Parts: sequence; C-alpha cells; structure tokens
Amino acid sequence: MDGNERRNKILNILERAQEPTKGTDLAESFNVSRQVIVQDIALLRAKGKNILATPRGYVLPKGYEKERLIKTIVCAHHNNDELEEELRIIVDLGGKIIDVIVDHPLYGEIRSQLQIGSRYDLKLFMGEFKKTKAEPLSSLTGGIHLHTIEVEDEETFIRIRKKLLEKKYLIEED
Repeated sequence: MDGNERRNKILNILERAQEPTKGTDLAESFNVSRQVIVQDIALLRAKGKNILATPRGYVLPKGYEKERLIKTIVCAHHNNDELEEELRIIVDLGGKIIDVIVDHPLYGEIRSQLQIGSRYDLKLFMGEFKKTKAEPLSSLTGGIHLHTIEVEDEETFIRIRKKLLEKKYLIEED
C-alpha cells in the first residue's frame, strides 16, 4: 500500500470513528511507525482536512445539526483539584471544552486541543493527567489560561459564566 492509499484509509477511519483514534492504533493497523502516522496526519491537514490531535487521539470534527456558539473565557486556578472542578462545571452545565490556551512570555500563544464534552471525557483526561504527572499549561502562566468552549445557546454560556464567577475561576475584564 502506498502513502496516498494509507492516508485515504486513515481519513476514512477518522470519518467513521465515534471516539478519538490513537496514532499508535493506526500505526499498528497499517504496520508502520507512529512517526509515519504523524506525517500522514500532517499531510492530510496540509490538504485542508480539519484533523484535531487530542490527548485521547485524532478526531475529525463532525458537523452539527444545530449551530452552536463558540466562546472564549479567561480563567485561573492554582491546583489540580481546582482544574478538575473548573472543567467539571463547564461540562455539567452544557459546555464542551475545545481547547486550553496560555500566553507564554517567550513563546507566545500555546494552544492544546482538549475536546472534553462529558464527564466521561473529563474522567479520561484527568486519568491521563494524573498518570503522566504532567503540569497543566496554566502552570506556565501563574494559573491564568483561556478556554474555547462550545455551547448550545447564550443561556448555557451565562449559566457557565455565573458558576465559574461564583467559584472565582473566571477572570472578568475591568
């Protein structure tokens, strides 16, 4: 099988997938290295395919029947329990956390895809977070970070903002 055929098959797998697909799983199924899959994904992205790399694997976002709102919020937390509570508030009140963004003083904007839309997604993310003993991106910026979140409507966004404000996780402009 040549590279074009493999990339077409990868795209087909991602289009049909209901959950993120790990690069290692793709590598095993095509009997190639993980690095070959990373290159294939890069080539597919270069051709305009909107493939996201999440902590749980690759995702090809599917369209929504109903238009949803995309909002950005500025948050701060100072420990891992607060991180988990902040994310839980967002998903419990109907939001999906698309990504986390920090503004690093040297590197500028650093963005990581999260794609957390349920308690199950949050449990998987926190499990990986604890297993790897990694520091959150916000540790680079004193706890301050942004999230891009997706909500069904303005009322859902207002509920999320209100609860995050109540818990003092949301930073508002003066």
